[in-house]
Amino acid sequence: MAARPVAPTAPELVLETETGAMLMTPVRDYSVGRDPRCDLVLDDSRVSWHHAVLHPDAGRWTLHDEDSTNGTYADGCRVHAWDVGPGSVIHFGSPADGPCAVLVSPAPHAPRRRPTAVSMPVLTGTFRQPATVRPLPARTVRIGRAADNDLVVDDLLVSRHHAELRVRSDGSYEIADLGSHNGTYLNGRAVTGPDAADVGRGDIVGIGHRAYCLVGDELQEYVDTGEVSLDVQDLTVAVDRGRKTLLDHVSFPVGEKCLLAVVGPSGAGKSTLLGALTGQRPADHGTVLYDGRDLYRDYAELRQRVGLVPQDDILHAQLTVRAALGYAAELRFPQDTAKAERRARVDEVIRELGLEQRARQPVHSLSGGQRKRVSVALELLTKPSLLFLDEPTSGLDPGMDRSVMHMLRGLADDGRTVIVVTHSVLSLDVCDRLLVLAPGGRVAYYGPPGDALAFFGFAEWPEAFEAFERDQDRDWAGEYRSSPFHRRYLADASDQPRRPRQGPVIITPPPRARSRVAQLGTLVRRYTAALAADRTFLVIMIALPFVMGAMARALAGGALTRETAMNTLLILCVGGVLTGAANAVRELVKERGIYRRERSVGLSRSAYLMSKVVVLGTVTVVQAVVLTLVALLGVDLGAPGGTGVLMPPLIELCLAVALLAFTAMTLGLLISALVRKEEVTMPLLVLLAIVQVVFCGALLPLHGVPGLEQLSWLVPSRWALGAMAGTVGLSRIVPGDLTTDPLLRHSPGIWLLDLAMLVVLSALFLYVVSRLLRRREPAIVRG
Repeated sequence: MAARPVAPTAPELVLETETGAMLMTPVRDYSVGRDPRCDLVLDDSRVSWHHAVLHPDAGRWTLHDEDSTNGTYADGCRVHAWDVGPGSVIHFGSPADGPCAVLVSPAPHAPRRRPTAVSMPVLTGTFRQPATVRPLPARTVRIGRAADNDLVVDDLLVSRHHAELRVRSDGSYEIADLGSHNGTYLNGRAVTGPDAADVGRGDIVGIGHRAYCLVGDELQEYVDTGEVSLDVQDLTVAVDRGRKTLLDHVSFPVGEKCLLAVVGPSGAGKSTLLGALTGQRPADHGTVLYDGRDLYRDYAELRQRVGLVPQDDILHAQLTVRAALGYAAELRFPQDTAKAERRARVDEVIRELGLEQRARQPVHSLSGGQRKRVSVALELLTKPSLLFLDEPTSGLDPGMDRSVMHMLRGLADDGRTVIVVTHSVLSLDVCDRLLVLAPGGRVAYYGPPGDALAFFGFAEWPEAFEAFERDQDRDWAGEYRSSPFHRRYLADASDQPRRPRQGPVIITPPPRARSRVAQLGTLVRRYTAALAADRTFLVIMIALPFVMGAMARALAGGALTRETAMNTLLILCVGGVLTGAANAVRELVKERGIYRRERSVGLSRSAYLMSKVVVLGTVTVVQAVVLTLVALLGVDLGAPGGTGVLMPPLIELCLAVALLAFTAMTLGLLISALVRKEEVTMPLLVLLAIVQVVFCGALLPLHGVPGLEQLSWLVPSRWALGAMAGTVGLSRIVPGDLTTDPLLRHSPGIWLLDLAMLVVLSALFLYVVSRLLRRREPAIVRG
């Protein structure tokens, strides 16, 4: 029998452009266009989204124009199908100056490299060419940001001396972390403690935006430049023990440098999807692939490359733009980062976002669109490759809406993948892809924004959203799955294998870029600067102790007598409570968005809470001392023998009022951590003051009254009044049933007990505040 002839195979070719070269092997087609998922992406407005295809067939390569708007040109002529080979010159969009590509034969002795140069891509998920290739080291190699390292990494997320790649005596390798602030990772897992971890062939060592891999006799370095893809596979989220589904098998691919908008009616699962994609609330089932790597599995390493801009501004409005970014950089970059390095990065981001003219302005003086730019700038400090935004145009006028969307378009074009969840449909045309979620968290459409309305059969978006709400039983997802859009833009658009997740998601809290003490110092300085720039707060802070002190002074007259003593001490109690609680009652609830975001990137809860205690406590104690001195300096206090219990009477009274005000400040923090809205804090402050008056013991007898006496033990003014009454010997000045209370005795033991209980209540309130803060945090950082 005669042998069957074998069809000739098309030769390998190298496609060279101004931005680089790509080896084409005759095993598949190669696409050209502006679509970020094309093999050759040409960022030129004259190039169509899907412009042309290079196809290997029967020993040759053929160029096919995909009905592009401006044409494909070879040898100066517009072509629709053209045989090409070594030496062919192709122009796209214009025969004269359109983007150009040249086909050449590969060098005969050049080393052959697969597109995947890592030996274990299934494990590592790395499918890119290495940025640099070095021979495997024969000795220990130190990696870090400082110039004295063997491998110098120009990345502010990397510590000055970050890690060591060590060579054992048997020729094997291990990686050791050198106490870095953002961590060293092996195949996505943190390398912790003093022990080194074994590094085998194909393992990925992650340091900042870089990854190192041992392949054959080479050490290959990969740099995450931002041009990454995202592949979402079958995300499902259910609540109420599975009875209610928020996301129902949501899948879609997102290409490099792509701007994706996510829209849908209220309750369609947009916020749930955002939480699943960012890892803030991982999906119950399904996988998120970050450039081929399992985001959930490798979240400890990859979280630094994911930026999230919440709907609420994550900025202290009193600070200037430069100061707000400067403090954020100080918290997010390693503790050994020099001030000049941080300032240079802040300046770079300000230039990138066009904020040079606004850098010295307070954030509160900016327009809504400009504030959103600053929020985005804050996230760009760490150079994330994936940027997520939640309702960035909420509350903006149409002009600002479009300005923000064009800013996001520019960020994607500069080399990021940007995903924006929005209710606005005014500027969808600037996006590359549109994801429409139907009620129940199902994909109703995924594809180009311009084709969405025609797909649904409506002329305007309001009609489509009304249909979603009206036709709850319509199978929107099924209609999309059976459409050509699903096959083209979803089913056939991803080249990633399916990665069903095995077992639950276990995500560890983020590493702290700075120690708790260093974070505390930064937070104290930032909070002090924010309060100092708040003129309204300063006026109230200065005026309140003088006003309350003057009232007490007018009531006391020249001496504490039977008629004035009780009311004077009561006014001091009320003044101390109002001074402390008013300072703190809004401080946590108004910063909740800021805290949640900073906590998710490594902020210490204890450092945050202590910064409030240090700053507000200092202010409160000073106010309380001023209040007491204004009220009682020069007044005959009538203390027994002219002395206090242990110290001069005025000093003891200052101490009691100061401790009362400090305890009231912690109680104000508790209220602020408890409420959901800032508007309800003022009514609660009034209620708090009333409770302090009723249960302090100045108006009603409490000793020996079951229930009331025990309840009063939780009221700070009860103990403060007891300490002040003991100092002046109130039972002698104002004899009667009220002053027979044992807690009002002029006794060292009772006086110390009164003050100690104020300290105990402060500690108790702060503990409850810490637990309440934990409840408000993303689930992945609760610890």
